[in-house]
Amino acid sequence: MIRMSEVVLPGHPDKFCDQVADAILAACYQADPRAYCQVEMSTWSDQVFLTGGIVTRKPLTHSLADIVRATGRRIGYVAPNAIDATRYQVHDTVCQRREDPRTWTDHVNDQCIAVGWAGYDARVGWLPPEHYLAHHLGAALAQSCRSGRLQGQGPDGKLLVRLRESTNQWQVEQMLVTLQQRPDIALFELTARIVDDLRDTYTQRRTHDRRWTTPFEAIELLINPNGVLLNGGSAGDNGQTGRKLVVDYYGPRVAIGGGALSGKDLSHIDRAGAYAARHAALHAVQTGAGTCRIAVAYAPNRDVPLDVVYEMDRRGERVASTWFAHSAVRERYQGGPFVATLGTGTHFTDSALAWNRSVPGTPRRGILRADE
Repeated sequence: MIRMSEVVLPGHPDKFCDQVADAILAACYQADPRAYCQVEMSTWSDQVFLTGGIVTRKPLTHSLADIVRATGRRIGYVAPNAIDATRYQVHDTVCQRREDPRTWTDHVNDQCIAVGWAGYDARVGWLPPEHYLAHHLGAALAQSCRSGRLQGQGPDGKLLVRLRESTNQWQVEQMLVTLQQRPDIALFELTARIVDDLRDTYTQRRTHDRRWTTPFEAIELLINPNGVLLNGGSAGDNGQTGRKLVVDYYGPRVAIGGGALSGKDLSHIDRAGAYAARHAALHAVQTGAGTCRIAVAYAPNRDVPLDVVYEMDRRGERVASTWFAHSAVRERYQGGPFVATLGTGTHFTDSALAWNRSVPGTPRRGILRADE
């Protein structure tokens, strides 16, 4: 079976928008632990447009324009990059109100279908292997652009992997990388550094998990096949929140409900429901299912979902439908400063997050020996 997945690096314009939106949400939680926030961003060239609404009992400590520019600098939009975040002109039309946000956050204020998925085992983060590998390699390239052999390159980029899956083994056939570069490095040198990073990261992963059967030298590599890329980020493409749902969720293999995540407070049913569905799917897999997909339907002003539909191979434990109740979910997954980092696309790859860990009392499975 051919499997493919793709990720984008933090400097991609869509991911820049997601990271700003979640940085704004983190600032809202700093002002009010029960904050209401629904903010979207779009960008092109040196222009940024913010829309949406925020309700907190105390004012934010920084302006939204400051948060935009600080996020851009953190990503790597600094001179001599093609983008200098200090030059962004921010058009802020976000409605900010100083009221009790629980009027909006303490009930389901929208309808949605939330989907969660889990499968395989802990060594691939309970994710489709192709999506796990794409995220793993993409994170390594992003880190290299910050402080490794690619330091100063990027921060915009994309990575795609293509593999062939058979019983308990994965043969990687292609890796495709497009990375923004600075003009003072030759494309050949950039390519060599990217290859070295891919080799190191993949070889280490293969050493710890022998299901990755293809030697690195046998993988076809396509590195910047379009040639030199200097004007990345919003200098080369427009960006908008919520346009990388396949990156944020489980890759193209797994159908999703469609609700974007970043920029919405964690009580918003799109986000709360998606996290709860992932958590419950993980519970099913860790208690016996091979894979599990859960779809949960919510209606406005109804605490308990209209329906919860499980699809799984082999049998795992199901949680009660009341476990998905909005009142339970919003208490289980409370927001905080940590949400600022989720806009990179780590919603379901960060094992430190509550919904990517075992339900309390769950017997763990799926920790295989390295020689299996």
